[in-house]
Amino acid sequence: MNQEFTLQYNIVSAESELHAADQQLVSAAKAARSRAYAPYSRFQVGAALRLENGQIIEGNNQENIAYPSGLCAERVALFYAGANHPNVAIETICIVVQGDLIAPENAVSPCGSCRQVMLESEARQSRPIRVLLVQNDARIFILNACKDLLPFGFMK
Repeated sequence: MNQEFTLQYNIVSAESELHAADQQLVSAAKAARSRAYAPYSRFQVGAALRLENGQIIEGNNQENIAYPSGLCAERVALFYAGANHPNVAIETICIVVQGDLIAPENAVSPCGSCRQVMLESEARQSRPIRVLLVQNDARIFILNACKDLLPFGFMK
């Protein structure tokens, strides 16, 4: 039996097309990216998430010469939020990158480990988390839920 998976998302061509709250989140993710510690890959990633109380949490990738001891920006932000604000839902997460590991024409998206953590964070709060993926060409992909990034995620 054949099955089909369909992914629906919106694309805006520039940050200026976003609502003010989302523009603020993109700015926070870019600021976090500028503080990334990526001396080995030279691929800087910033993440910012907005909690339902309006607070913005930032994270960035932290590399280590003893690979894979580092951590991705998305997980830094999500784990910080979970550790410090366990009962406050996450509304939106924004991810931005800078570096040449991904060709400019290819879509920027979280790694598999981050997708799994995002999926479980969403499941833990029993409500979707919007995702903003800022592309190298300034387009922004907007997904309505983390589960859209990992349709066959590992869940109990």
